[in-house]
Amino acid sequence: MKGILAAASIALIVSLFGTPFAISLLRSRGYGQLIRDDGPTTHHTKRGTPTMGGTVILLAALLGYAGGNLMSTTGPTASGLLVCGLATGLGLVGFLDDFIKIRMQRNLGLRARTKLLGQILVAVGFGVLALQFPNAAHVHPASTHISFVRDSAVALGAVGFVIWALVMVSSASNGVNLTDGLDGLATGASSMVFAAFVIITFWQGRNDCHTKFAAGCYQVRDPFDLAIVAAAFAGACAGFLWWNAAPARIFMGDTGSLALGGALAGMAVMTHTELLLAILGGLFVVITMSSIIQIGYFKMTRRRVFKMAPLQHHFELKGWAEVTIVIRFWIIAALAVALGLGVFYAEWITWQK
Repeated sequence: MKGILAAASIALIVSLFGTPFAISLLRSRGYGQLIRDDGPTTHHTKRGTPTMGGTVILLAALLGYAGGNLMSTTGPTASGLLVCGLATGLGLVGFLDDFIKIRMQRNLGLRARTKLLGQILVAVGFGVLALQFPNAAHVHPASTHISFVRDSAVALGAVGFVIWALVMVSSASNGVNLTDGLDGLATGASSMVFAAFVIITFWQGRNDCHTKFAAGCYQVRDPFDLAIVAAAFAGACAGFLWWNAAPARIFMGDTGSLALGGALAGMAVMTHTELLLAILGGLFVVITMSSIIQIGYFKMTRRRVFKMAPLQHHFELKGWAEVTIVIRFWIIAALAVALGLGVFYAEWITWQK
């Protein structure tokens, strides 16, 4: 518990007090956000706002994880390091994308194929390594079985799992990326999901099959260390949100959105709650589906379902104030997290009857 609290506190402090320094540095170098001309006109006032703030979130989370482990008796584990490595790798891809946008003064950073290739390499590397490093009980960080609240009977095999990990990482990272369109929206929603993973991993640690073999116990390799990871990312997001809330003084950019999405996917894989992530991150799913529906329907009919996709921009063009949209979407995110935690706990209860 000390490690979890330390990780959250350190990440929060680093992010809260480190972000103003990042804002000053980015402003001095002219690293400002470019705004799409075809987007809502209200966004034009945001042109020039410092971006690439995701570097602060990632650095704060990594420092929080390191500090949390200093307070822990177990130290870093393969599971925790793999999640941090996945987030860092995707954050680097996002950083290159953001840097090219700013350097070239264009709204397009890395070419789509190059960006996709970077995501694939990081995700595949994560998938391969997640099947290594068994502990003394021969439990690996990840399982080749598809999981909901715990492993199901559906086995994918090693190759199938790597492909599944790629789908998970790509879906989560792009989901957060699409959500990051309004001040504080993705940051606030992400902090809620990471907080949910703190609860899930702590519960799994208290009911771990390796220390407490009983009905409903969990076969998760390093639950308490994963709780430290989740707490670190939750604290980093909370600290960054202070400066990212409307009117935002800094944006996370692709650096942050890809890193946070990767960390969420990594947490789901390591905790064997892969499909539960679709409920916990319900807001990300809804926003991603709005873009898929818009693109698919337009290709078939040359007409649009929404005024603009992703969904948050549809409500902007309908005249909703940005703060109103963000708060209402946060409510949806909170309800999705509550539902996901309810499903997680209800499944455990069934084992106790």
